[in-house]
Formats: sequence, C-alpha cells, structure tokens
Amino acid sequence: MILLATTISGVGSILGAALLSLTAASRAVERMVSFSVGVLLATALLHSLPEAFASGADPRALFGTLLAGLLGFFLLEKISLLRHSHHHEGDGHHHHHGHDREEAGRSGLTILVGDTFHNFADGIVIAAAFLADPKIGIVTALAIAAHEIPQEVGDFIVLLNAGFSKARAFAFNLLSSLAAVAGGLVGYFLLDEMSSWVPYVLVIAASSFLYIAVSDLMPQMQRKPRWRESIVQVVLVAAGIAAIVWVTDGVHDHHGHGEAGHGEADHAHAHADH
Repeated sequence: MILLATTISGVGSILGAALLSLTAASRAVERMVSFSVGVLLATALLHSLPEAFASGADPRALFGTLLAGLLGFFLLEKISLLRHSHHHEGDGHHHHHGHDREEAGRSGLTILVGDTFHNFADGIVIAAAFLADPKIGIVTALAIAAHEIPQEVGDFIVLLNAGFSKARAFAFNLLSSLAAVAGGLVGYFLLDEMSSWVPYVLVIAASSFLYIAVSDLMPQMQRKPRWRESIVQVVLVAAGIAAIVWVTDGVHDHHGHGEAGHGEADHAHAHADH
C-alpha cells in the first residue's frame, strides 16, 4: 500500500505539473522563470524549513545543514561549470545563454538533486502516516501530491530554461519522483532511524531551491530592468508564492499533513512490528 501510494503521489504530481508547464508555460519559459522563483522560495521558506524546525531537531544543526547545503550546491555548480568550460574550450562555437549544455549542467542538475531529496523525505512522511493509520496515509499521499504540483511546475520551468527538451525534462523529473518510493520503503523498514533524518533531508532540499532561485534565476530577471517587465516579474513571483501558500495552508488546515508525517510517527510502531 505504501509503495502504491508513494508511486501515485510522485507520478501523479509529475503528470499534473507536466500538463500545466509543458503546454502553456513552455511557450513563455523566460517569463515563467519569475513564477518559478516565487514557487521555489515559498517552498523552501514557508514549507520545507518550517516543517524541519517544527520537528524539534537542534536548530544549530539544521542551520549548519542549510549552510552546508548552500555551499555544497555552489561547489556542485562550480565543478559543473569547470567541466563544461573545459569541454567547450576551443570548440569555436558560441553557445546561447540559458539554452546550452553548460546551463543545463548548472541549474538543471542542482534542481534535480534538491527535488530528489525532497521527494525522498515525502516518501518517509507517507510511510509514517500509513503505519499510524492507513486512512491518514491515503490523505497524506493525496495532500503531498497536490502540494507538489506547483513546485514541480517550477522545476519544469527551471529545466526548460536550463536547456532541457520537454521530453528530457519530463523523464528526469519522473525519475526524481521515484525517490518518494525509495523513501517510503526506507521509512517502512527503518522508521525509527529515518524519522530523525527527515528534518535534515528537508533542509538540504530547501537549500537547493534557495540556491537556484537566488543564484541562477533572479540574476536572469535582473537583466530586464524595464518598468513594465519588472511589474510583470513581481506579479508572477507573487503568483508563485500564492500558489504554494494556498496549497500548503489547505494541506495543514484540512488534512494535518505535518502532523501525519511527524506527530503520528511516534505512534507508528503500535500498528507495525519491525
């Protein structure tokens, strides 16, 4: 049941996001970067980090993880830049900014790594909810799928902006979503150990979203200083934030997603011997 729920939650959110982002949004990727910034910042600062800190984990350790994550993704990007710079050195070709392999190796790789961590944490949360009560597990899986759709739309936009084709962006996002299945399996068999890891996994995911938004996407927005374009950017950033706030508030108000993932984890073993 956990395997089915994590698969449906992960794949369902990917399919929903693909319908939205690969149809209308892909025709205006450059403009939709602003929407993606709002989604990534809101997911990190209003969802992932609050959940991590509400878990009761040591705040200094969580902030240390956030610092390590930001520096780690900086190094990952630096290595990617050096590798691609060496690969293209002397090839005599001019590569269009934002749509070549170098760009794909930068923000594309970082967002995929961060999203994989995030999906893995979601899988653990779903497993904990199912072990507490199958009904809570089903509701939690559906709530997470609904919450993931706007975030996955943002991820698709980042990948398209980084030079990925539609098919490649879909394939990589689908592969990343399978981390939820892995998280569900690990959570079921090792919930005692893994439940304490969830806050740190969420922080690492948040660090990737923050890094992408601040280091890669917002500088692109700054290259268009015209007032009209700036107003459109602000509106789209606000729309991205609003999408995450609306879905996240709905999850917590009506389904108790956080409580199912963390509060119920303490009672999970009353229903499962492992």
